[in-house]
Amino acid sequence: MQTSGSVSRKAVDALGDQLRGEVIRPDDAGYDEARAVHNGSIDRRPGAIARPADVADVITAIRLAREDDALVSVRGGGHNGAGLGVNDGGLVIDMSPMRGIRVDPTARTVRAEGGCTLGDVDHATHAFGLATPSGIISTTGVAGLTLGGGIGHLTRRYGLGIDNLVSADVVLADGSFVTASATDHPDLFWALRGGGGNFGVVTSLELRCHPVRNVVTGPVLYDVEDAGDLLRWYREFLPSAPDDLNGFFAFMTVPPVPPFPEHLHMRNVCGVMWCYVGPPEQADEVLAPVRAFGTPLLDGIHEAPFPALQTAFDGLYPPGLQWYWRADFFDGIPDEAIAVHERFGKVPTMHSTMHLYPIDGAPHDAGPGDTAFSYRDATWAGVIAGVDPDPANLPLIRQWAVDYWDALHPHSAGGAYVNFMMDEGDARVRATYRENYERLERVKAQYDPDNFFRVNQNIPPASR
Repeated sequence: MQTSGSVSRKAVDALGDQLRGEVIRPDDAGYDEARAVHNGSIDRRPGAIARPADVADVITAIRLAREDDALVSVRGGGHNGAGLGVNDGGLVIDMSPMRGIRVDPTARTVRAEGGCTLGDVDHATHAFGLATPSGIISTTGVAGLTLGGGIGHLTRRYGLGIDNLVSADVVLADGSFVTASATDHPDLFWALRGGGGNFGVVTSLELRCHPVRNVVTGPVLYDVEDAGDLLRWYREFLPSAPDDLNGFFAFMTVPPVPPFPEHLHMRNVCGVMWCYVGPPEQADEVLAPVRAFGTPLLDGIHEAPFPALQTAFDGLYPPGLQWYWRADFFDGIPDEAIAVHERFGKVPTMHSTMHLYPIDGAPHDAGPGDTAFSYRDATWAGVIAGVDPDPANLPLIRQWAVDYWDALHPHSAGGAYVNFMMDEGDARVRATYRENYERLERVKAQYDPDNFFRVNQNIPPASR
């Protein structure tokens, strides 16, 4: 069975009658706000948006959608670049009301419901001097980010988000409820760790936490003409640095706001955003090579609470901007790739950027087949993000991202981090999972044999 699409009025009425949570219809006053996702270039009109109050509501929504043969999207934080949390004509299950959190400081775990953002989790765990590896923008949904892998400031020291996933509560396509862990439904647990939203609605995640309170963090910026020298130094320095030090390379335009000095406002620069999570008294020693390199325009390194770092980019990237993404994994940064970066590093708009996130260190402790996330041997996850508030500039930022990616891709490892991908087709999904793809197909056939959950970076079920 493949769902045909539109959700019927009868099913929407049944949702309204049976859910404790809210059901938003196209003629409701809050519909346009409810259907909007973080990427303002996505303009889809679902037939209804269900906002479950609890797990029972999720089960009911899935059951009614299945009976109705309706297309279903699952939305957490709404940050997916391809807009896969929303669809045209079908039902959106918007998890945002389900934001309960419980920290167990003794076990050093946090249980977060499927609508929680990174900011929600950071707020709860920071009170106990703890943190769990996550992304870099606090408004991102923790479920979607984790299921795709989970790359962020703590990656080199504490691993990917999926490396810290202890268990997940999941409502399956048939409406049944399971908890997946290393001992219960282990095949599903394996698939959830990198396989995205292919297998069910994750209603809560239990995540391992680590002792993190304050970090030594901040950008060190250089003139964009120094990009080649910086990348040649960066590719040698960071992999040899202690895992307590993380730093992602970026091209950017300096925003015309504090704390950046006025003389740098709107200047095209390159730089590294550093985060040191080790003993503060050792920070100066570890960061000495950073401060010894080149002639920086700005050294913004300082001590800060971890949640302050996590919210640092929120103001620069509010909801509603136009986005176009391209991404790849990289084993290294060869001279040929550096030449491409130098060619495209003058970003086309103020919000546009390119990031290289390190994924060595702790992520390399797992093998390519230990989780669905297969690129355990890669050193960087790169993303090219064309971003601008003006819809008229969407063709400009899209073309820059595509041209940059086309030139850089021959120097990549092949696939891409699924959380950075647009809707790019089956071949790109296969390239992302490599040898794990066939096993994912088999797990899909076991837990979602009809491909009910298919508005995602889809992995169809294996043929019976």
